[in-house]
Formats: sequence, structure tokens, C-alpha cells
Amino acid sequence: MRRVTGIGGIFISAKDPKALCAWYKKHLGIDVQDWGGAAFDWTDSEGNPTKGTTAWSIGAADGKHFAPSKSTFMVNYRVEDLAALLKALREEGCDVLDKTDDSEYGKFGWVMDPEGNKVELWQPPEGQ
Repeated sequence: MRRVTGIGGIFISAKDPKALCAWYKKHLGIDVQDWGGAAFDWTDSEGNPTKGTTAWSIGAADGKHFAPSKSTFMVNYRVEDLAALLKALREEGCDVLDKTDDSEYGKFGWVMDPEGNKVELWQPPEGQ
């Protein structure tokens, strides 16, 4: 079973999301949209579009989305078979959170790494 196949998103919590978004836009040139983030479309080695997007966003540091982690970031990894990966991680003794989510955006599950960071695992909907 292939485990992680790419990065689906990077999420950052901030005390002042608007100011932090403005900093990234001004100094790093990230095309931050009104929703508080940007989407980076994937390309091949020659710059041709391929299927896939990596989301990048900044949100309020309310402590809820990343809980039980105390980190100010969370990485979302694309996976091929979420259920099989969560099962394997549990069998390997990893701290897999009980909650999962299945929506129009795909299937989501979470595991805590040994440093206490919440890691999001995402199985995109068919065809993405």
C-alpha cells in the first residue's frame, strides 16, 4: 500500500490572520485570496498542469481545528486509501484519532506524531 502521495495542504493558525496573510503576500508573493489562503496547482517537471492542488491557508488561533495539538500548523497529506492507512497506523501503535470525516471534499483522518503535532490524512474524491 502506498501511504502518502503528496501534500494536500498546509494550515497555519495566527493571532492576527489578516496581518500574517498580508505579510506572506507582500514579502513572499503568495497570492492570498479573500478566504485567507492560496491554492498551488501542481505541474510536471516541464511546467505543464497535472491533477492536484496544494492548499495553503492561515486561520484564527482559536485552538479548535488543530486540537489536541498545541502546534500553530498542520500539514494535510494526500493518501490513496485512508481506511487501510489508519488501520495500519493503529496496528503500528500510532496515536490515531477516533474521529474521521467523509464529505464532498473527500475522506479525512488524523494521527498525532511523536512531537504532539496533529497530522491530517486526506483521501481525495474519485477522479482528483
